[in-house]
Amino acid sequence: MKTITVYGPGCARCKQTEEVVRKAIAASGVEAEVVKVTEYQEIAMAGVMATPAIAVDGQLKIAGKVPSVADVQKLLS
Repeated sequence: MKTITVYGPGCARCKQTEEVVRKAIAASGVEAEVVKVTEYQEIAMAGVMATPAIAVDGQLKIAGKVPSVADVQKLLS
């Protein structure tokens, strides 16, 4: 099972990113857990410099933009 972490303080773009991630997981059929991190200190400790950001299994993959469902599906495969 993959762990997808969405980093963001709770802004509209961050919420949209979480929705995109959930849609991509559902569409791809991959077994994954979504973790949402909203605390600024935890975001900084993860090395995230721009939100929203997405990490897959602890590796930062996307930062500073809302990805498309297709972008997230590529990360899951």
